[in-house]
Amino acid sequence: MCGRFTLTDNGEQIPEQFQLSEIPEITPRYNIAPTQLVATVSMNSKSEKRQFNWMRWGLIPSWAKDQKMGAKLINARVETVTEKPSFRQAIRQHRCLIIADGFYEWQKQKDDKQPYYLHLENHQPFGFAGLWQRWKSPENQEIISCTILTTEADNQVRSIHHRQPIILSENNYSQWLNPHLTKPQEILPLLTAQPRLNYYPVNPVVNNPRHEKADCIQEKG
Repeated sequence: MCGRFTLTDNGEQIPEQFQLSEIPEITPRYNIAPTQLVATVSMNSKSEKRQFNWMRWGLIPSWAKDQKMGAKLINARVETVTEKPSFRQAIRQHRCLIIADGFYEWQKQKDDKQPYYLHLENHQPFGFAGLWQRWKSPENQEIISCTILTTEADNQVRSIHHRQPIILSENNYSQWLNPHLTKPQEILPLLTAQPRLNYYPVNPVVNNPRHEKADCIQEKG
């Protein structure tokens, strides 16, 4: 699974990398947690151009009675995403990129869990494969929320955790966001290849979601 991630870039690289004309000011984040707002890229259905949005992390299905359900849907398993009622519409119609530059996983050890920080070799921002949904409360409050797709861990991550978030190849961004691709057999092959990651153990301060400082990603001595 993916329960915490980072976006430490101040926004300088993001417009070019994600082909955005402009983005709002971004404050570096070192410990992004569920239910918080996250930076995303989606396709505007009218202009068919990429757009930047802040979305709440934890997908709230359009049919949910209240927003509490979102806290349980921070991840979507790729193996069942086309079948689960919470996700099967979104995988066909509401796909997005969730911008990050690293994430945390916890390795089970004898008496505790050791957090690890994982990132690309070049520390560049990347896009998690994400799904989004628009939800309205009985009081007409609108929330746009999202979830991160996960898959079985590959050989490089399996020693830390049995699941990992899906990082899309830049070459697949356009197809992933393409609203005209609606069939699972067209969409799911975009999610197979995963990039090479570097990782190292970090200080357990990251266990506290309220701890939002650069020491979260410092290598444990």
